[in-house]
Amino acid sequence: MKNIFDQAVTDELTARIEALNPDSQPLWGKMSVDQMLAHCSVAYEMAYTDKHPKPNALMRFLLKTFVKSGVVNEKPYPKNARTAPVFIISDRRDFEKEKSKLISYLKKTQELGSEHFEGKESPSFGAMTAQEWNNLFYKHLDHHLNQFGV
Repeated sequence: MKNIFDQAVTDELTARIEALNPDSQPLWGKMSVDQMLAHCSVAYEMAYTDKHPKPNALMRFLLKTFVKSGVVNEKPYPKNARTAPVFIISDRRDFEKEKSKLISYLKKTQELGSEHFEGKESPSFGAMTAQEWNNLFYKHLDHHLNQFGV
């Protein structure tokens, strides 16, 4: 798994995002490119903001027990896998705004570095290692950039 905290990896991901345009079409799935960019930002919003409600105790237990390992391991996501409701973007978004926001989150993550994420609490999965955060961020973004052929 590539290291999202590495400047070269951030630059590579940024270049892939920059290769998208408002007319980019998915190779699979139903999201438009603007929805995909907004969807990818949700993981960062959950790490950096209180924009999304924290799951209740039962849901957190279920997420930690049954979902976390699939999200933070190094195995790629399958095409057309289901996503959590908070990640569903049903309305259209401003492509340039969403692209800029996602790139800003990438840069912020790289600048904060792995030390910031070691032991950082996830609203869904509890305390996670920097490696788990790395896998969550990189694997998700890589999956969707591949979905759009970049």
